[in-house]
Amino acid sequence: MTVKNSSFVKSCIKTDDLPQSDLLEVAFAGRSNVGKSSLINALINRKNLARSGSKQGMTRLINYYDINGEIHFVDLPGYGYAKVSKSEMNLWGNVIENYLNVREQLYLVMLLVDIRHEPTEADRMLYEWTKAAQLNYIVVATKADKLSRSQVNQNCVMIKKNLGLPEDRKVFPVSAETKKGIPELWDEIDSYIMEDGEIND
Repeated sequence: MTVKNSSFVKSCIKTDDLPQSDLLEVAFAGRSNVGKSSLINALINRKNLARSGSKQGMTRLINYYDINGEIHFVDLPGYGYAKVSKSEMNLWGNVIENYLNVREQLYLVMLLVDIRHEPTEADRMLYEWTKAAQLNYIVVATKADKLSRSQVNQNCVMIKKNLGLPEDRKVFPVSAETKKGIPELWDEIDSYIMEDGEIND
């Protein structure tokens, strides 16, 4: 897809506030500070449309972005940040779970992991839930510019093994800073959307 227009739609604190729309939704899920907002900006070639919190763990809302009037990118709250209260962590978890459970427009989940580290238990749980729910998904390894090419390849293999991905599934290494891997990731997103969504470039 060639992104011609992109705009912020709204922020939602609960699923009752989600937009009334028939557009397909591509949700970005992952730990706090994994780079969801940065990846969205890189995909739409904008610097600051998607904004992360000023401090790690501060993105607490479901943020909607309109892409060409054809799809919505949905930036979900990050999970797994230790310096918040248990009640807040449970609240964020409920928000994410409720969205994934009830949103009929949800078409594709982008599962983000930091390429520098092994996936966490929360990452594995999210992957298992997504698979059990039979949702389309893409595993994205962010911050690939922080490693050498050989390390990138090794860590993608490690992530794939750690999550238990099928043999034919690929981990997509990307860098929001250098835009490395962004065209390949768009090709993968398009392959899902064009298959059933019938969205034209």
